[in-house]
Amino acid sequence: MEATRKAAASSDEGGERETAGNADPKFRRILWAALLANIAMFFVESAASIVSGSVALQADALDFLGDSANYAISLFVLGMGLRARATASLVKSAGMAVFGLWVIGSAVHRLLTGTPPDPVVMGLIGFVALIVNFSVAAMLYRYRSGDSNMRSIWLCSRNDAIGNIAVMLAAGGVLVTASVWPDLVVAAIVAMLELSASLQVIPQARLELRRAARNSSADETPL
Repeated sequence: MEATRKAAASSDEGGERETAGNADPKFRRILWAALLANIAMFFVESAASIVSGSVALQADALDFLGDSANYAISLFVLGMGLRARATASLVKSAGMAVFGLWVIGSAVHRLLTGTPPDPVVMGLIGFVALIVNFSVAAMLYRYRSGDSNMRSIWLCSRNDAIGNIAVMLAAGGVLVTASVWPDLVVAAIVAMLELSASLQVIPQARLELRRAARNSSADETPL
């Protein structure tokens, strides 16, 4: 009975440490800054994608919107238990997967109907977006090895910065070739990054849900 009591106490302490880490005031401030920056860039890139006719910019704009939702969800579950944070990670991962599939479909549609986008607008907006995403990724770097919630946030920011570099390269490709292909290839890369991040986070979140269930069962065991 004494061993069971100690195990339960250890489980409670572990859960409290995990919750406290997620409630870090600095981490919360970083998430708020990231949320506001991503909302602003969603509107900027949405307008730029319409002006330029770029699928890659459209994909990146939707990525900013998806990340805004991710940051908002993460802020909501900060300080909650492991089960709530892992569930939020699964929801965000599903959203990343849906986004990736939608971008692939949009790229195929543009291939059949589109014309080359404006490379100047693509390159300029891609550079601005890179500065924003690199800044966010740098702030989140220290949290990249946390739970699935923190890991999903870091992966989103890292993928965004990689995607922005790809958009700038696509702009150069469109300028040189006057072809729609560089734009579509980058849109596909952005989509694959989202799908890859989703596949990385889901297994960890499922493990955390099982661990939370075991801890809950241990807490309910009669002493």
